[in-house]
Amino acid sequence: MSRHVLVLGGTAEARLLAAALSVRDGARVTTSLAGRVRHPRSPAGEVRIGGFGGVAGLADWLREHHVDALVDATHPFAETITANAAHAARVTGVPLVVLRRPGWRPGPGDDWHPVPSLPAAAAALPRFGPRVFLTTGRLGLSAFVHLTDRHFVVRSVEAPEPPLPRHTEVLLARGPFTVADESALLQGNLIDVLVTKDSGGAAIAAKLTAARELGLPVVVVRRPPLPDGVTAVPDVAGVLERLGFGPA
Repeated sequence: MSRHVLVLGGTAEARLLAAALSVRDGARVTTSLAGRVRHPRSPAGEVRIGGFGGVAGLADWLREHHVDALVDATHPFAETITANAAHAARVTGVPLVVLRRPGWRPGPGDDWHPVPSLPAAAAALPRFGPRVFLTTGRLGLSAFVHLTDRHFVVRSVEAPEPPLPRHTEVLLARGPFTVADESALLQGNLIDVLVTKDSGGAAIAAKLTAARELGLPVVVVRRPPLPDGVTAVPDVAGVLERLGFGPA
């Protein structure tokens, strides 16, 4: 009988995991997408879209659909989903694996300014120049609304949710981006400082290299901690091994 794996998805790693599981003997994979992106990239296997209704709803779904393992492969900043997954796994007894790509680390020549949150990032901006390249996603931009003397260039896959800072220019684009692309963007927009979350991964890391080469400061929002007792696996191969399906 196949083992049913529920993947909480929305990331490139989640799609890679679903593809790997879909060709494994004895595995049945369902990927759950939150539904916040209008045209998500569809993963292999079964797909469900929409929230569960909190911990109780997720726990009920795990029981009703006879899920044998739960993999949280959501964005590193999806703090509420990760907490709900940990809680639902505990109350149902379903094994949980958290898949998290490694975070970025500064290297020689980087001028990084780590902060714990988006409001803290906003509080740090007055010490830098007025033109800000903001790549923290389409949510949470209200943290920067009070900075009326800054000009923000905001990049996201879909249009950001209001409220937005008064002086905001929106760029709709999906990575990966090259270092040359990012350098041209930073120089063409006369950017003084880059603000980003520590999302990790190579697909969107080119902006960090470009900022280093141009000597620009980078305000980096640190990841929220994982729930107590939860550890992360850094790649698909580690998840497959933890689930007992062998190497990727």
